[in-house]
Amino acid sequence: MSSAVVSKHLIKVGHSPDPDDAFMFYALAKDKIETGPYRFEHELVDIETLNRRAFAGELELTAFSLHAYAYLSDKYVVCTCGASMGDKYGPIVVSKRPMTVAELPAMSIAVPGTLTTAFLALQMCIGKNFRYVVVPFDEILNVVVAGHYRGEPVDAGLVIHEGQLTYGDDQLKLVVDLGVWWYEETGLPLPLGANGLRKDLGRDAILDINRLLKESIQYGLDHRTEALEYASAWGRGLDHRKADQFVGMYVNDWTLDFGPRGRQAVTELLARGHALGIIPKLIVPEFVE
Repeated sequence: MSSAVVSKHLIKVGHSPDPDDAFMFYALAKDKIETGPYRFEHELVDIETLNRRAFAGELELTAFSLHAYAYLSDKYVVCTCGASMGDKYGPIVVSKRPMTVAELPAMSIAVPGTLTTAFLALQMCIGKNFRYVVVPFDEILNVVVAGHYRGEPVDAGLVIHEGQLTYGDDQLKLVVDLGVWWYEETGLPLPLGANGLRKDLGRDAILDINRLLKESIQYGLDHRTEALEYASAWGRGLDHRKADQFVGMYVNDWTLDFGPRGRQAVTELLARGHALGIIPKLIVPEFVE
């Protein structure tokens, strides 16, 4: 092994084990682009675990929920690319029987984590005071079908990732699409997740890695077939058509760059969360510049 390889700066990367994140990171994971002085080591971990780990700053580059970012702005700066934005769609609440949004505050709801943006959006939609049980995101549909989790009753479930496309396979009913609700409230897309770079990397490295992440996303979009084949390994039962649909929902122009409207959406999300007493401090998001 050459000394040039040995001396490369290790960048530990964390992202979710789902098709859209895998698609974004395909080029970096499979050495499809030149990374200069950096070597990337990938960890695929569920988003709530990544949110919690970010408090310790374990990863130089990590995906996190924008809800979690409200508590991490001292450690991480938000990449301008890599966003997961729901433009008139997003996390959904499902149940076994038809149910109205007005009924949800009295229900016990399975949620994928309290730092997820989905949880923040649900609190904004129905109020802070409802019963919930935290369940791994990929078990929520099964838990709603079963009606309980570890002895706790479950009446409905807050669904993220590919379950947004597959809940009907279990004859579950849509109660609310939080991306639709948010758009009706604000006229903006719902910013769900982002990638963050640890501030102590320094400005030059932050700019370099942000650029490489954008190159990776662009490579996937330019080589969609091969990137989608790689990403489909994390589809948890999605057929090719639905995997393609899901990736298209969350890897798009918003993902290449938040843009002014995307940045406005993040600012609005954090401001509303604070105004409702869910987020303790008013956070103005800081993006890589």
